[in-house]
Amino acid sequence: MMQHSETISDLAAALVKAHAEISGVIKGAVNPFFKSKYADLESVVDAVKPALLKQGIAIVQGLQDAENGVAVETMLLHSSGQWISSTLRLPASKEDAQGYGSACTYGR
Repeated sequence: MMQHSETISDLAAALVKAHAEISGVIKGAVNPFFKSKYADLESVVDAVKPALLKQGIAIVQGLQDAENGVAVETMLLHSSGQWISSTLRLPASKEDAQGYGSACTYGR
């Protein structure tokens, strides 16, 4: 579910400017199972963070326990105080630290 501050006009304008500056993400990680390359989380953050920060936007993520899994809330915060957020709930593949950690990583 997506939520946002009362107004998001400043944030929306800043996002449009940031999008114009963001280029492709480097696919530097390898998935040996599928024999394919992919962009890991660090590569995605490295690609978008400079443009977002230049426009006064920060990314904040929080984790919460959810039924049989985790919930990852991602917020975009603008220097104006405006924000948007969305929460993704994911099941844990196993009821142990590895299962919950994996769900957190996929959610991020």
